[in-house]
Amino acid sequence: MSKQILHIASSEKFIPPFINFVKENFNFDEHEFSLTRGMAQDNLIHGKNIKLLSEKTSTAKLKHYIQVLVRMHQADKIILHSLADHTIIKILFFTPWLLKKCYWAIWGGDLYVYRFGKRNHKWRVREFFRRSVIKKMGHLVTYIKGDIDLAREWYGAQGEYYECIMYLSNIYKELDISKNDSSTINIQLGNSANSTNNHVEILEKLLPFKNKNIRIYAPLSYSDQSHAKKVIKIGKELFGDKFVPLTEFMPFEDYLKFLEKIDIAIFNNSRQQALGNIITLLGLGKTVYIRSNTTQWPLFKEKGIEIYDVKDFTSLVNHYHPANVGKIKQYFSKKTLLNQLTELF
Repeated sequence: MSKQILHIASSEKFIPPFINFVKENFNFDEHEFSLTRGMAQDNLIHGKNIKLLSEKTSTAKLKHYIQVLVRMHQADKIILHSLADHTIIKILFFTPWLLKKCYWAIWGGDLYVYRFGKRNHKWRVREFFRRSVIKKMGHLVTYIKGDIDLAREWYGAQGEYYECIMYLSNIYKELDISKNDSSTINIQLGNSANSTNNHVEILEKLLPFKNKNIRIYAPLSYSDQSHAKKVIKIGKELFGDKFVPLTEFMPFEDYLKFLEKIDIAIFNNSRQQALGNIITLLGLGKTVYIRSNTTQWPLFKEKGIEIYDVKDFTSLVNHYHPANVGKIKQYFSKKTLLNQLTELF
């Protein structure tokens, strides 16, 4: 009898391409997706293996989670795409025998809520449930060893580490880069409206170059929109029309074309974040700055990829890095993803 693998996720932008990749490369009859609503739910191709909680009513939610509980018991493996659904966390808290067959694909925010969550009563209650679940989780899935170390340090996680780049957003994109003949230096600032991007700190670092021929692009289409408004206000006050907020969600192909035109990308994220952006930009040979005290810094350094520390940002000098292109292409490839998912499944 074939294995049954249950995937539990929200319908975020990574998920529809992941489902299609599984469908194209594996026996799809062995996979079932139990999904809640999210920004990419309209991109899902519905089928008998894909169950979406489309309604917001209490009855629909109750029915959905009862079905999930039944399927979790029937499945041979459970892959948790992020650990942000508190109903799922509570189900696992009260059914700890399921945890030995659970594989937590760590996204970032679902781990770093320990450090960056607002420490109020609600946070403490949720952490009570999360701590027990994460500690007993059977398997931890990521390609960032530092995040595994933090899960073990913060939650006492005992699960087995599986290295996997997991999503198509994390693989090298073969793009035909046309030479940018523009004299304007295009700077990307962060990847979202999440406050952990620390946008304002970088806007202040860029002030000495205010009168240079620069254009600062800030992707702010998703996450904390109150923070986005603050960033837009300050960005416009400091740089006028040279600050360009990106407030509409771009189709994937359009976003890749946008990244092609970037000269310098600065990710002042105080946690592991924005890796799809960073990998794509490094694969394009761009000059990329991140913080050296984040878990993604050693990932790139160990692979011999040239990346710069945000705290050392003092000039607009940018180079094409051909060696980075080759190294990104080698590891962050479809072949690597296929091999890793084959082992995971």
